[in-house]
Amino acid sequence: MAPSTPLLTVRGSEGLYMVNGPPHFTESTVFPRESGKNCKTCTFSKDGTLFAWGNGEKINVINVTNKGQLHSFDLPKAVCLEFSPKNTVLATWQPYTTSKDDTAGIPNLQLYDVKTGTCLKSFIQKKMQNWCPSWSEDETLCARNVNNEVHFFENNNFNTFANKLHLKKINDFVLSPGPQPYKVAVYVPGSKGAPSFVRLYQYPNFDGPHAALANKSFFKADKVTMLWNKKATAVLVIASTDVDKTGASYYGEQTLHYIATNGESAVVQLPKNGPIYDVVWNSSSTEFCAVYGFMPAKATIFNLKCDPVFDFGTGPRNAAYYSPHGHILVLAGFGNLRGQMEVWDVKNYKLISKPVASDSTYFAWCPDGEHILTATCAPRLRVNNGYKIWHYTGSVLHKYDVPSNAELWQVSWQPFLDGIFPEKAITYQAVPSDVPSEEPKVATAYRPPALRNKPVTNSKLHEEEPPQNMKPQPGNEKPLSKTALKNQRKHEAKKAAKQEARSDKSPDMAPTPAPQSTPRNTISQSTSGDPEIDKKIKNLKKKLKAIEQLKEQAATGKQLEKNQLEKIQKEKTLLQELEDLELGI
Repeated sequence: MAPSTPLLTVRGSEGLYMVNGPPHFTESTVFPRESGKNCKTCTFSKDGTLFAWGNGEKINVINVTNKGQLHSFDLPKAVCLEFSPKNTVLATWQPYTTSKDDTAGIPNLQLYDVKTGTCLKSFIQKKMQNWCPSWSEDETLCARNVNNEVHFFENNNFNTFANKLHLKKINDFVLSPGPQPYKVAVYVPGSKGAPSFVRLYQYPNFDGPHAALANKSFFKADKVTMLWNKKATAVLVIASTDVDKTGASYYGEQTLHYIATNGESAVVQLPKNGPIYDVVWNSSSTEFCAVYGFMPAKATIFNLKCDPVFDFGTGPRNAAYYSPHGHILVLAGFGNLRGQMEVWDVKNYKLISKPVASDSTYFAWCPDGEHILTATCAPRLRVNNGYKIWHYTGSVLHKYDVPSNAELWQVSWQPFLDGIFPEKAITYQAVPSDVPSEEPKVATAYRPPALRNKPVTNSKLHEEEPPQNMKPQPGNEKPLSKTALKNQRKHEAKKAAKQEARSDKSPDMAPTPAPQSTPRNTISQSTSGDPEIDKKIKNLKKKLKAIEQLKEQAATGKQLEKNQLEKIQKEKTLLQELEDLELGI
């Protein structure tokens, strides 16, 4: 039996309703439209079978499969909803308030049993950030951050915690995905000159000096983002500061760290300086993509050794999105960029399409791995609200523009479990579409009146770097280290210089010497007896040595300045000048 088409939930000032996914795009009868502007929140369960929403009066839960309403809760102020992975518990959160009589405050985080509708437990959760408890995929384990401790509950028994992880000033934690054994990553910010650190633990082994699976400490971290891979074998940590003390960036400073559960850790070396915009794991858990560097930003795929595998070059981008099957990668520039997207086949590293979704504030892959949703939502942008559904080959299959007096707040796909939709072969030919294609308006550069009648000169602020495959070639399976590469280049340069010196020695310049005297003659060529010529030769050799060093830096991936690139271009001229001087001697 073929899987059903994912639904699309649309929430805005026109109300809350659902749209059938491709290829129909008609309003769905699964959910009757909820009119009005009072719908504050809505969410699907992890498998897409349940749907919950708040209409300003109640929180309602329905079964999408049989269209039957399950429960209705009197929670008019609830603004956040979340289902547990196996649809056992519905978590709701509303802003924290205190009454005049009760100084401790009113519990604002409720956990409801989805089957019976009874409230299992109420907690006080003051902050909206990280409000929802974290469950393991089988719901055996549930964890909450409470007063610098992580409390663990087992089998959804919230009356008492089964275990706790206590570290001084725990700021954040992330529970690993996947089955047992469960792992947890915790972050503790630095204080009084001590560094910040992230530690990995395996539940329930928290006690003892060697309990941690791995530990990574670092300075320059006001906040961190921790990303587990799907197989729970490694965590990527983006450490960032609010202020860049060097003054190079408004975005502060960011560093990327890799921590594995086997104890290995490393700093991911990014070839270009600047902010880290996005980091995302492939669903295979064997590689990840980072988008980083001052604009135009670079995007690079790294393996588990933190070695670059493929470099996508530079471009206007600040986000990366892998398809659910992990075989397609979209690099995009949203927010303050124009919405240019690059769709790549990451198995063959081949560009599929380059669509443009102008003014987009939201992007999501459809669970089928073929369709893409882009949207312009309020309050990020209050004009030109609407959404588009694309095929990854660049065709717009459906488009909806909200009326000028209305706003779009949220658009989301109905989720499906992994494996429901099979992976399909990638096609490079754009699929047909009934929606007329819109050519993006190309803004012409401003020209002052004095230059308008003169020919246009092509000048670029930045040199664009092309994509580059960083994998070692089949003939050389083991890549050389940086030191080995440097030594190899030095050896080759010396060998070439010796050969050149031998070939430069012409028979009509001097009588043919004995073979033993060749090295002596080669060395004596640098001394002419004329101090001026010797000085010129010395300066030329110094310049050539500096050029060789710049070439080595470029080979290791360092971004060279314009004047440094110009120096490298002069190498041939300097070599010719040195040859002429030495022959004159």
